[in-house]
Amino acid sequence: MDIATFFDIGKYRSDFTVGGGALVSEPDLDTAVIISLFTDRRAEPDDELPNPTGSRRGWWGDALAERRIGSRLWLLSREKQLREVLNRAKEYAEEALAWMVEDGVAQQVTVDAQIVSTGLLGLSVQIDRNNAQPAVYRYELAWNQLRS
Repeated sequence: MDIATFFDIGKYRSDFTVGGGALVSEPDLDTAVIISLFTDRRAEPDDELPNPTGSRRGWWGDALAERRIGSRLWLLSREKQLREVLNRAKEYAEEALAWMVEDGVAQQVTVDAQIVSTGLLGLSVQIDRNNAQPAVYRYELAWNQLRS
């Protein structure tokens, strides 16, 4: 069980779910997907940073872990809305969710990235699991909200 998290499309952010004065828990993948996609993963040494003098971000615990947490979607915050940038968004999302297949949580993870409208990045995620209906998620992010 995880603490239930929801993604508020209107405000382009996530938050914990509260019910009856306490945090709500949920047995599904919602929280794991949100943390995987929307936590800033440390930039690779050859990644071009949106701000060349800025931080490479990432969680300090990644220095000690075998697997890093989060995604590099934040690197796209100053990019133009081009097909090659959508391909990178798809790649970064797949990279962030790959642990689900590696750990046997999912058989397959499928990601699609689209420009929903000017300034709006859409991510569609389908997670195929053993003996369960596929989990399907849809996120829309204002391009400038990738900056955090």
